[in-house]
Amino acid sequence: DLKMHDDEIFKGIDCIIHLAALGSVPRSINNPTNTNQSNISGFLNILDFARRSKIKQFIYASSSSVYGDDKNLPKVEGIIGKPLSPYALTKQVNEMYAKVFNDVYGYSTTGLRFFNVFGPRQNPDGDYAAVIPRWLKAMKNNDYIYIHGDGKTTRDFCYIENVIEIILSAVSVTLNGSNVFNVAVGEQTSLEEIANFMKKEILSYGTDYKKDFQYVDFRKGDVKDSLADISQAQHLLGYNPK
Repeated sequence: DLKMHDDEIFKGIDCIIHLAALGSVPRSINNPTNTNQSNISGFLNILDFARRSKIKQFIYASSSSVYGDDKNLPKVEGIIGKPLSPYALTKQVNEMYAKVFNDVYGYSTTGLRFFNVFGPRQNPDGDYAAVIPRWLKAMKNNDYIYIHGDGKTTRDFCYIENVIEIILSAVSVTLNGSNVFNVAVGEQTSLEEIANFMKKEILSYGTDYKKDFQYVDFRKGDVKDSLADISQAQHLLGYNPK
């Protein structure tokens, strides 16, 4: 636990950017207790320390998973559905705590709802690896890639540089209240499109991938389609994703 006698550690600090969590919907389904401990208890511990230490800004990672079973597209910040996994629930609770801290203590926060972030050095290994690095490694090694569902499932894939841009923008802009913003590109791409694009592009790196894609069951807890409305982030944070 973070205690008040740790003040010296944070002396002169104006902002906390809290990005730590146990990610992955399947991981949370397999072990909801660990996900809760990290993503809710851990989040509250840091949020309350920031509030007690009077740190001016608290920026944290939320997730597109908070939209749950809401079928509206594009996703707008004011409308969310029922959570479809323990992970999604933890991120909804984070946002609820942030709102309560604003209502009760007058402590302002900024939550960033990340949509399918990808980029260099993303871990391709393990059961909970993200789809793009996992598929790239499989294609490089001439292994099968597995697509959950019929391949028509869509995501709003967001390059890591966009995430860095909006975090820096959030640091430089002072907002009151419990704010949340979608962080995406505002474009819809199917898993099949991504796989075919990667297969074509890696040819330029000398990898001619010829294996057929393997289609397996749709994963429990996943949403079928995802697309973000990023107008609020553009308007209030000057967000300009590439």
